[in-house]
Amino acid sequence: MESSYLAELTAVFLDEAEEQLLIMEQEILKLEQIGGSEDTIQTLFRAAHTLKGSSAAMGLEEIKQLTHEMEHILDQVRNLRLRVTNEMINLLFQCLDLLRSLKDEFMEGKSSFTDITLLLNKVKQFTAEQENYLVNDCEAIPASSWQILDPELQLKVQEMMARGLHVHDVLIGLEQDSIMKSARALIIINQIQSVGEVLTSQYSLQDLEGEDTDAISEIRLLLATPKENTEFESEILSMMDVSYVKLSRFTPDHEEEGMPAMATAIPIASEWGGTKEAFVATEGRKNKQTIRVDVERLEHLMNLVGELVIDQMRISQVGNILDHRYSSDETVDELGQISDHVSRVVGELQESVMKARMLQIDQLFQRFPRMIRDLALRLNKEVTLIIEGNETELDRTVIEEIADPLIHLIRNAIDHGLESTEVRKSSGKSAQGRIRLAAAHEENQLVISVEDDGDGIDPNKIRNQAVRKGIISQEEANKLTDFESVYLIFRPGFSTASEVSDVSGRGVGMDIVRNQIEKLNGVIDIETRLGEGTRFKIKLPLTLAIITGLLIKLNGTTFILPMNSVIEIVRIPLDFIHSITGEPVVLIREKVMPVVWMHDYFQIPRMEQTGKHQSLIVVGSADKRIALVVDDLLGNQQIVVKSLGIYVGKIDCISGATILGDGRVALILETAGIIRRVS
Repeated sequence: MESSYLAELTAVFLDEAEEQLLIMEQEILKLEQIGGSEDTIQTLFRAAHTLKGSSAAMGLEEIKQLTHEMEHILDQVRNLRLRVTNEMINLLFQCLDLLRSLKDEFMEGKSSFTDITLLLNKVKQFTAEQENYLVNDCEAIPASSWQILDPELQLKVQEMMARGLHVHDVLIGLEQDSIMKSARALIIINQIQSVGEVLTSQYSLQDLEGEDTDAISEIRLLLATPKENTEFESEILSMMDVSYVKLSRFTPDHEEEGMPAMATAIPIASEWGGTKEAFVATEGRKNKQTIRVDVERLEHLMNLVGELVIDQMRISQVGNILDHRYSSDETVDELGQISDHVSRVVGELQESVMKARMLQIDQLFQRFPRMIRDLALRLNKEVTLIIEGNETELDRTVIEEIADPLIHLIRNAIDHGLESTEVRKSSGKSAQGRIRLAAAHEENQLVISVEDDGDGIDPNKIRNQAVRKGIISQEEANKLTDFESVYLIFRPGFSTASEVSDVSGRGVGMDIVRNQIEKLNGVIDIETRLGEGTRFKIKLPLTLAIITGLLIKLNGTTFILPMNSVIEIVRIPLDFIHSITGEPVVLIREKVMPVVWMHDYFQIPRMEQTGKHQSLIVVGSADKRIALVVDDLLGNQQIVVKSLGIYVGKIDCISGATILGDGRVALILETAGIIRRVS
C-alpha cells in the first residue's frame, strides 16, 4: 500500500515538475525578447517557487537549492535591484537545463545526482556582483531630477529601466492640414502601443475626447520599449498624418524649452485599453477543474469503447438481416430502434473518450522556441518563430510520435532553409529569418505546416547532389521533373551539407522523417519557391485507435484501405491501361502512374474480367501516386484498429487488422508500404 502511494506521489511530482519547467522556459524566453514585465517576473517566480516546494517535499535537495537561487535573482529583479541582461538570461537557462537533468535522473531512479556546486557558485557570484545596480549604475536616474514627473510615474520609470527596457521621450508632429486632430492623436497613441508601453502622455483620454482640441500640433509621450529609437522611428513616421518624430533617451532633467511638461501619469491599462499583445503577449487563462488520469486507464477505456463499436456494428448487421426476413414483425422493428439508439450512444461515448485522449498541440509546440533560440545562436542567425493553431487538438499518441519528425524539419529549416544575415540583407530580405509552425484540422485530418522564408530548394542542386552521392544515375536524373527532384531529399543517405556537424550532414534525416510519418498513416508534401522559401505539409489522422477506412474486396476477401491515403476512385475502360517496359500503367489527369493488382501481393487469384471497365483506387504518399485494382467497393466506415500482436509480427504492406460487423477479421493495408514495393 505504501509503495503504491509513493509511486502515485512520484508520478504527480514528475508531471507537475515538467509543467513548471515548461512555464519557466516560456517565461525566460519572454524575458529575453521583451524585457521584464511585472507579469513575466511574477509567473517565473511562482513557477520556481512551486517547484522548490514540491521538490523539498520529495526530499530532492539539489532541485530545492537551485530553484531557491533562481528565486533570489527574480526577487532582486522584482525589487529593482537587478536589471535583465543577456548574462542573466543565459544563467537562468543553465539553471533550467540542470533542473531538467536532475528531474530526469530522479525519474530514472538514480541514487546520486549531478553535482550542482559549480552552477550554484556561479549564480551566487553573479547576484553579488550585480546587486545594488540602481544605486551604483551610471544609468540610474538621479533623485534630484524628478521635477517633471509625479512619484507614481517616477517609480514606474525606475521599474521599466531596471527590467532592461529603454524609456524614450517621444515628440510627434501632426500634419498641419490633418482634420480631427484630437481623433488622429488618439489613434496614433493607440498604434504606438504596438511598439511599447505608453507610460504617460501630454494629453489624457478626456482631453482628446474634448471639443476644443483641433489646435493640437504635437503629441509628447513617454514610451517604454525593448527597442532602440532607430528601430521604431520609421514605424511612427509611417503612421497617417505624422509629419516628424523627435526621439531621445529619457533623462529626468531633459525638459527642453518649448516642449510642454508631462501630465500626471495616465492609467494606460484602463484608458488606452492596456498594453498590446505585440509588446507583452499574455493571455488570460480560464480556471478549469481537472484531474490527473493515468494514460493506461485511458488506453483501457479506449479499447473497451473499440469493442463496443465492433459489437454495435454486429448488432446493426444482424438487425438488418432480421428486418429483411421478418419485415412485418413488430419485435424486429423495436430491435431496429434499440439498435439505432445504441449506435447513437456508442458514438457519443466514443467521441467523449476520444476527447479525453486529446491534447492541445501546444504541448508539443512549446518545446520548440527554446530549441530554435539555441540553434539560431549557434549558427549565428536571427530567427523569429511564428506559431499558429496551437490550440488544435490531437490524440496524445500521435503527438508523441510526431515530435521527432517536427524537430528535424525545424532544425533543417534553420540550418539549410534560412540564409545567413548577410546574405538576406544583400538580397533585400529582412535580417531576421522567419519560421512558421502551424496546425489546423481539415476534415478528419490534422495538417501541420513547417514553413521558412529562406532560399527555397533548388531542384538542379538536388539532382546533382543525388548523382554525386550515387543515389540515382545521371540518366535517371535527366528524366526527373523539378517537382520529382525535390522529393529526392527523402532518399536514404541524401544530404546537401558540405560538411558533417552536430546539426546536419550525415544523410540520416529526411528519410526517417517520412518513414515515421508514414507509420502514422500520414503523408508529407513539399511546396518550395527559389528565393522565397519552403513549406513542408504533414497530414495525419487525428487518432490511431479508430480511423475511417474504405472497405474493398479482392476475389471475395475484404481489406481496409485508410481513407486519408485515398486521393480518388475512378472507373475506366480496360483499354486505358497500357504497358511500358512490361509494366502496366494508366494516365489519370495527365499523370502516368503504375497499376497494381493487389491480388498478386497476397497470392489471391484474380477474378475473371467480364466487363469492359475496371475500378481503380488512386492512393498517394508524398510525391508518389499509384492506381490499385480492386474487384468491389463496399463503402467506408469507422473501424477499430487492432495490432497484429507479437505472434504474427510485422507483415509487409499490412498495418493492422479490424473486426467487421459480421465478426470476420479484415486486414488494414499500409499504403506507404505498397508504394515502396512498387518503387
